Amino acid sequence: MDLAAKSALLHTTLQELGSVLVAYSGGTDSAYLAYAAHQTLGENMQAIIADSASLPRAELAAALAFSAEHNIPTQILQTNELDSPDYQRNDAHRCFHCKDELFTQMEQARAARGFTHIAYGMNLDDRGEFRPGQQAAANHHAVAPLVTAQLTKSEIRQLAREANLSLADKPASACLASRIEYGRPVTRENLSQVEQAEAALHALGFPQVRVRHHGDLARIEIAREDLPRALAVPILEKITAAIKPLGFLYVTLDTEGYRSGNMNDVLPASAITPAAR
Repeated sequence: MDLAAKSALLHTTLQELGSVLVAYSGGTDSAYLAYAAHQTLGENMQAIIADSASLPRAELAAALAFSAEHNIPTQILQTNELDSPDYQRNDAHRCFHCKDELFTQMEQARAARGFTHIAYGMNLDDRGEFRPGQQAAANHHAVAPLVTAQLTKSEIRQLAREANLSLADKPASACLASRIEYGRPVTRENLSQVEQAEAALHALGFPQVRVRHHGDLARIEIAREDLPRALAVPILEKITAAIKPLGFLYVTLDTEGYRSGNMNDVLPASAITPAAR
């Protein structure tokens, strides 16, 4: 199918759902899904933002600003994954426990408000990746309209551009817990360290960053095109001055640059199971 046909199929899929709660993170995929659902279903949809210490305040503010700009009905759910020992343990299944908490609360909200379905922003490209949260979605019968419409990440960005959506080219931004090395307990303190460190790097003019938390060590990933500037001694000094006071003894710049999901490199192959097709 061409992109126009996929877009039409997305709207048909949403229309057939009747009414839906959309898991909305503020990223391009879930934002476009919420936008399309609102265009199709009007008040028969609602975007749901899961708020906890793992969501940066800047991301929450941006998500709310986008939904307000487009009059998308939106509710914040306070999720409690940090109270779960299974989540705190931070093993290969951390994301499952987080999404299980989200979809449990969304199911309760769906039943209480009379909505028919819950949906989330999985796209066609996500199916081959290690994303334990997809199992949680399946357990709670969450639907993935972007997959039904066979939309890839790049195609969703193109549709967002055609709709003049401000976040069409927004960099990917996983939750803060994804920055903490596996086996190191997830706490509000280390989530705050990561959030503050990444905010400091953004303030220094680096739009695509990750601060990987390895205890006393902060391992910084910056987009490869920005590495030459980051490696200039005056900028390195500014990076160090911004990051060390947050509670890190050592600060290092990863010479491979930003790579999505590279924390999974340390997992045994047996722990990494792509989502079922």
